[in-house]
Amino acid sequence: MLTRGLGLLFISLTLSASLAAESVEGTVVIKKKLTKRRVTASVPLYERGPAVELDPDKEADPLAFERSRVAIYLEGRFPSEPPSNEAMAKLEQTNRRFVPDLLVIQAGSKVSFPNLDPIFHNVFSLSGPKTFDLGNYPKGDTRVVAFPEPGIVYVNCHLHPNMSAAIVVAPNKWNTKADPEGRFVLRDVPAGKYTIVAWHKAAGFFRQQVQITAGRDEKVEFLIPVEENGQKIDLRPHDAPALESQRR
Repeated sequence: MLTRGLGLLFISLTLSASLAAESVEGTVVIKKKLTKRRVTASVPLYERGPAVELDPDKEADPLAFERSRVAIYLEGRFPSEPPSNEAMAKLEQTNRRFVPDLLVIQAGSKVSFPNLDPIFHNVFSLSGPKTFDLGNYPKGDTRVVAFPEPGIVYVNCHLHPNMSAAIVVAPNKWNTKADPEGRFVLRDVPAGKYTIVAWHKAAGFFRQQVQITAGRDEKVEFLIPVEENGQKIDLRPHDAPALESQRR
C-alpha cells in the first residue's frame, strides 16, 4: 500500500509539473507614429437635437498612444475554458467617440454598447467574424452583442462617420492590451509551445514562437514596425492569417 501510495504521489507531482502555468512578460516597442490623426468637421448646422462636441484626440505622448493600441494574445492548443456567462465588456458611445477604441475579449464573450450622448447613435459592423446593426437608439439605452468567433471586428456608427473602434476577439483567455509604456503580461499560461500575436490597427499582425517551461517565465519583445535601412519590413505572412478579416 505504501509503495502504491508513493507511486500515485509521483504521478501526481509529475502531472502537476507538466501542467504548471507560468507568465509571459513582454514589451512593445514603437519608434514612430502610426495612426493618422482623425479630422472631422464640426456638427453641421442642419443637424437636429443638442450639439455634442467631438472629443479631441488625446495624444500628449504620441508613442504612448500607439503602444496602448496594441492587442496581444496567444494561439495554440489550450484546455477548453469557455468564458463565464457573466463575461461582459463595454464599448461606450460618448462625445461622439467609442471608448475605448480598442477592446480585447475572449471568443464567447458579450459586449454592451451604451449610448451616453444626448443624441442618437447607430452602431454596426460589416466584419466577417461578426456582422450586426443595432439600429438607432438614444441616450441611456444600450445594446448587447455576443462574439462567438475569434477575429477582428471593426465597429462604426451610421450617423457619425468619424466614430470607429476595433474589437479583437481572441481565441482564448490569454489576451490583453499593452499599457502606454508598452508593457504586457499574460499570466498562468500552461506549459507548451505557442504563437504570441501582436496586432495594431495600422501596422497589422506580428507573430513570434514562445515556449513555456515549468518554473520559468518567458520574456518577449515586439518591434512595430520593424525597420531596416529606413524601410518597414512587413512580418505578416503572405497568406492572410486566420484572424485577419477583410474590412468591408
